[in-house]
Amino acid sequence: MAQRKGCLIGFGVALVLGVGALVLLLFGVGKLKDVADKALLDPDVYRSVSVGDAEDSVRAKLPSGETFIKGALKEGGPAEPPGSVCSWYVSAADGKDAAETVFRLCYKDGKLAEKVEYRVK
Repeated sequence: MAQRKGCLIGFGVALVLGVGALVLLLFGVGKLKDVADKALLDPDVYRSVSVGDAEDSVRAKLPSGETFIKGALKEGGPAEPPGSVCSWYVSAADGKDAAETVFRLCYKDGKLAEKVEYRVK
């Protein structure tokens, strides 16, 4: 009887751990999808906008850029222009090496004030 009880406890622990691992896996996949939806930018879209374009028309072409990786993307780039509001995106065309191409778009007074492209690891 004791051996059977120990086996059931072991099975219960394994079941709980398995369900926990599945929940973590689904959470991770959800976060990756979030990054893909909000932070990946096609290089052709980046090239299609120009400094001086209206902020509303530029933002209409872009994903939100608001993800948990924003802080990491900010760290590797040049200083932001004073008085501007910036958004960061990862190039959708990357994937060949460990470095990523980052696109930073900064707005001031309702216009695109600066666009910068740089690499981060």
